[in-house]
Amino acid sequence: MSERSVPFHCPYCGEGDLWPRDATHGGWECRSCLRAFSLKLLGLVRPTGAGS
Repeated sequence: MSERSVPFHCPYCGEGDLWPRDATHGGWECRSCLRAFSLKLLGLVRPTGAGS
């Protein structure tokens, strides 16, 4: 199993002052804009193109 991915920027303000909020549910907090959010992988998609 791979390690948890880490966001580099806040999706709301774009700053990088992020800290884990809830390690078991992917929660993060931005200390720049004081928002808390979570990230979730929905799955993989197949690439679409002209040759499909």
